[in-house]
Amino acid sequence: MFAHQHIISISSLLIHLLALPCQNFFSWFIDAMACLELSKEGKLKGEFREGSCTLDGTVDVHGRPAIRERSGRWVAGTIILLNQGLATLAFFGVGVNLVLFLTRVLQQSNAEAANNVSKWTGTVYIFSLVGAFLSDSYWGRYKTCAIFQMIFVIGLVGLSVASNLFLLRPKGCGDRTTQCGSHSSWEIGLFYLSIYMIALGNGGYQPNIATFGADQFDEEDTKEGRSKVAFFSYFYLALNIGSLFSNTILGYFEDEGIWALGFWVSTASAFAALVLFLGGTTRYRHFKPTGNPLSRFCQVLVAAAKKWRVEVPPGEESLYEESAKESSMNGCRKILHTHEFKFLDKAAFISSRDMNNQKTGHRDRWQLCPISQVEEVKCILRLLPIWLCTILYSVVFTQMASLFVEQGAAMKTTISNFQIPPASMSSFDILSVAAFIFLYRRIIAPLVSRIRKTDSRGLTELQRMGIGLVIAVMAMVSAGIVECYRLKYARKDCKHCDGSSSLSIFWQVPQYAFIGASEVFMYVGQLEFFNAQAPDRLKSFGSALCMTSISLGNYVSSLLVTMVMKISTEDHMPGWIPGNLNRGHLDRFYFLLAGLTSLDLVVYIACARWYKSIKLEGKYGEDSESDDFEV
Repeated sequence: MFAHQHIISISSLLIHLLALPCQNFFSWFIDAMACLELSKEGKLKGEFREGSCTLDGTVDVHGRPAIRERSGRWVAGTIILLNQGLATLAFFGVGVNLVLFLTRVLQQSNAEAANNVSKWTGTVYIFSLVGAFLSDSYWGRYKTCAIFQMIFVIGLVGLSVASNLFLLRPKGCGDRTTQCGSHSSWEIGLFYLSIYMIALGNGGYQPNIATFGADQFDEEDTKEGRSKVAFFSYFYLALNIGSLFSNTILGYFEDEGIWALGFWVSTASAFAALVLFLGGTTRYRHFKPTGNPLSRFCQVLVAAAKKWRVEVPPGEESLYEESAKESSMNGCRKILHTHEFKFLDKAAFISSRDMNNQKTGHRDRWQLCPISQVEEVKCILRLLPIWLCTILYSVVFTQMASLFVEQGAAMKTTISNFQIPPASMSSFDILSVAAFIFLYRRIIAPLVSRIRKTDSRGLTELQRMGIGLVIAVMAMVSAGIVECYRLKYARKDCKHCDGSSSLSIFWQVPQYAFIGASEVFMYVGQLEFFNAQAPDRLKSFGSALCMTSISLGNYVSSLLVTMVMKISTEDHMPGWIPGNLNRGHLDRFYFLLAGLTSLDLVVYIACARWYKSIKLEGKYGEDSESDDFEV
């Protein structure tokens, strides 16, 4: 190690004396060569000088070790944040009023349109698993993001063309008063092909862009590690800023029947996002894909099952681990052995048959697995209880786009002669997200660090997710109280009950603000948690877990509403959520959700206290462990 450094120093001195005019070029060349040598040795500790390579194993676009000063960090991170904002604007430019498009343009019933939108939304998040799998296994995050963004743009172009040329007939139809004509089956087929291409493109792109943005910061470096944590907050902020424009300006034009303009603006935004993303190609840092994780997962289960009668002695001497030469980790940090799920350790136990196979130079991967591979499976199993506890939060979050809007429509929505679209109240959610991200990053986190007298990053991810559940309970209680007062000032005998209560829609602001605050703690914490705790091979899968939580939240919410209506409509009662909310008890449904979320919080605390954080072997021989995740 020291010999290499002395050679480099002497070479630098000779070049300085003999070729002063070429000093800059040769200095860069020597620094790059030193970076390659140090990367191969993998034992350097501490801070590198300017021009050195990253410590986390990332590479540049050419597959060479990434130079710290010439790649990643906030230059690449800012490009990705702008890309996320533009892509989100494009996606919600379609999704925010899709149910209205189906009813006004395609002449579907309210129930049919709502069902189709639910299926489409759920499909978006299911496709996130597809994108995560391809990214972690074969394509890598950059290639996956680029390909799925192209699919996203193609889908938006198809939707814009189909709407402009075929669906919006007669011209000017699709507003509140003018219904569109009938459409042929191929026109409707083109529409569905387009929106499901949008679902595929956005779904496959979303989990990877968050992880790819985090890849631009070397967590082995103290300063960049803090920036990586901050990135997730700004990423969620960019997402909300993009959706704010869609929910207000684009939503207004589409509600007025100017659908083609709304869709073309979304298309232009998605195209700009793609161009911006590709423009940063030379600046990005990359992790190489590491092969199919499903086969590795199954290998551990099969190998452990084959040895179910084997008694594994204490200690790690009898457990198999690949040598550095044999290892196929491809820059991934090895996970240190833990004592949970001991049954799976059988997969790494070296039996007499395994020893004979090793002597012949052959190893059956379905018979013997390295202990680091076993630990990958353990990591996923430990994450699942935490993930399951987040689904009920997503049920609460889903109400903002459904029952909150219906509740708002039954309130006083006018100020003078101006009518407030009930869906636009979600702007207060977005403003709350922005405010609480600022409060947490600038006030709460530093205050917690000062109180604890440590150089920590504030509250741990699990603690923040727990706080998110508490605030979600407050949001449901607030919504229930508002509904009680709305019913108090409502007319019961109305046929069309929009605006039938004299209670102003602005009384909904607290429940939207609570939801926004809870998102900052829950969803941002969730992104950070799954990214930090997922094995290096499965980082995109960790981000996909966040999206599948939202997807399942939609499905569970639909199931819960169906069950509540079936039970509450017995004995010829109108039910809690009838078509005429003035005859129902939406407040009871909100209080039910508050109670269920409270129970979920208790279970979550138990799971969080049980959870043991991942233990990693540092890139350069150091043992690293994530922050203490106890609640």
